[in-house]
Amino acid sequence: MSKNLFRMFRDESCTAESFISKFQMLKEKLDEREETHLDSEYHRELKAYINRLYQQTCQNEHFDENEFSDIREAEMSNLNRLQKMKNRVSYKKDKHKSKHHHEDWG
Repeated sequence: MSKNLFRMFRDESCTAESFISKFQMLKEKLDEREETHLDSEYHRELKAYINRLYQQTCQNEHFDENEFSDIREAEMSNLNRLQKMKNRVSYKKDKHKSKHHHEDWG
């Protein structure tokens, strides 16, 4: 979902109306899925981010082009921060996999 949001914020042709429409569709699909409890900082932060952004945009009847324009850069930065958090976790996992793989060589 974060990649889709990032693309929408980065796409200069994306309007507030199209953003709300696409985001609502993505959120509905996400809400239809059975919730799996994942106790990682990344997943907790992503869930909180999606809920906050949804309230700020889709549930805000005054959300318009000006507000959408105002939040673009900040939200891309927030999504980058989340992506770095995700990458940091996967880097640690890959690092440990590599370490265990090399232990078999000795």
